[in-house]
Amino acid sequence: MIIRYNLFTFMWAAVIMITTLLPSSSMPALSIWELFSFDSFAHAFLFAVLAYLMIVGLKKQHTYLKLQHYAIRTALLISTMFGIFIELMQHYFITGRQGDIIDVLSNTIGCLLGIVLFKWIYQQ
Repeated sequence: MIIRYNLFTFMWAAVIMITTLLPSSSMPALSIWELFSFDSFAHAFLFAVLAYLMIVGLKKQHTYLKLQHYAIRTALLISTMFGIFIELMQHYFITGRQGDIIDVLSNTIGCLLGIVLFKWIYQQ
């Protein structure tokens, strides 16, 4: 039941994983200032959508009532840890890519924006 309601969350997480773990040769060529702005915005956007989808999925499922009750906290924790995991993967396992603390911060800000978006849409 939890997988059914979080199918879009899992699909979005796969999109994040694929796009963030591409080798640097696959990345678009931009100047350093454009890359910083675009990169931070892209990370925040990806993780805002992830956190939002996860909260919606956890709220809709009825199998695990504690997850339903603590959906926002759970989504924040899981999506933030996922962002840290991806940065560690980039740093240690992807040639030509480096994990960056700024990306972790952007991911976390995105997670918080996803929570704000959820609260704004659902007025909770």
